[in-house]
Amino acid sequence: MKEGFISDASGIPNQQELAAINRLSRRTLSADEVFVFSVVLCDNDIDRDFERFSENALSAMQTLFVGKTGIFDHSMKGRDQVARIFSCEVEKPGGQTTHDGRPYVRLKARAYMPVTEKNKALIMEIDSGIKKEVSVGCAVDRVVCSICGADVKHDRCEHRKGSVYHTNGADRVCCHVLDHPTDAYEWSFVAVPAQPAAGVVKAYGGAGKGENVLQPQTIVKSLQEGKSVTLTAKEAAALADYVQTLQTQAEDGRRHRDALVKEVARLGGLAQADMDPALLQKMLAPLGYEDLCAVKDAFTKQLNGLFPPRSQLEPAQPAQSAQQPACEPFLI
Repeated sequence: MKEGFISDASGIPNQQELAAINRLSRRTLSADEVFVFSVVLCDNDIDRDFERFSENALSAMQTLFVGKTGIFDHSMKGRDQVARIFSCEVEKPGGQTTHDGRPYVRLKARAYMPVTEKNKALIMEIDSGIKKEVSVGCAVDRVVCSICGADVKHDRCEHRKGSVYHTNGADRVCCHVLDHPTDAYEWSFVAVPAQPAAGVVKAYGGAGKGENVLQPQTIVKSLQEGKSVTLTAKEAAALADYVQTLQTQAEDGRRHRDALVKEVARLGGLAQADMDPALLQKMLAPLGYEDLCAVKDAFTKQLNGLFPPRSQLEPAQPAQSAQQPACEPFLI
C-alpha cells in the first residue's frame, strides 16, 4: 500500500530509543520531554493505484527515512513539522502474504515529537486513534512493469496498470514496481490516503524518453470498448483538455446546424408557399447534417427553376417608344 498507519503509541522512550533521539536533537532531551510512537510507512503489497515497492526498495528506505520529518498533508511549510523518525527497519510479519501471494514485507519506523502545550491535542488524537493514517514522500529511479520487466521511465511498455494479462500459464494483474529509491523527503499525517494529494509522492524525475503515455483518443476508444483504464495525472489532465475541446467544437457545430435548419426552412417556404413554416421546421429538426444539405440543394434547384437567375452583365433591351414617328412616304 502507498499509505501507512500508526501501529503503536507507546509514549515514553526506553534508554536506547532516547539515545537515538538525542542524536537528532540540538540538546539532550529527557524521556518525559518526548512522546514516541511506531509508524508503518509503506509495504510491498499492490496499492489502489496498482503500484508497489520492491523488497529491495524497502530495505534501502530504512536508512533514507531516518531523521525525516513528519508533517500534515505533504505540506512543505516549516510550521507544519510535528514529528521526526529516529529509527526505521524492515519487518516481515510471519504468515502474512500480499494480494498476489508473495511474503508480506513492510517498512516500520519509530518517531518522536516534543511534549508541549501545542502538541498535547495531537498526542491525544494519536493515542485515541483519530490521527492514524500516514503516507510517504520519496523518489525512485526505476519503475518496473510486473509483466514484462521494462523500466517504464525509460523504455516503451505496452502493458497497462490494473489490466489482467495471461502469462506463464496464469492470469496476472499488471502493476508498477517502485525500485531503486534515491531519496526520502517526508511522511505525512493524512485524512484520506487514497486521494491523490495523500498518496506516495513518487518523484520520478520527469518523464522519460520512452514514457508510456496514453493519448486521449486511445483512452476514449478503450472506454467505448468497455475496458477499464487507469490514468496517470498527466493522462487525466490531457483527457480533460480533450473533452473541453470536443465540447467547444460540439457547441460550434450545434450553432451551425441551427442556422442551417433556419436557412432550409426559409428556402422551403419560398419553394412551397402553401406549406406551414412551423410544420416545415418540425420536419427538418430530426434530419442529420448531410440530409439537411441535400434538402437545401433540392429547394435551391426548385427556386432556380421558378426564378431563374439573370446576369447583371446582360445587355439591356432598348425601350420601345410609345409614339412611333410616322414613316415618310417612299416615292418611286
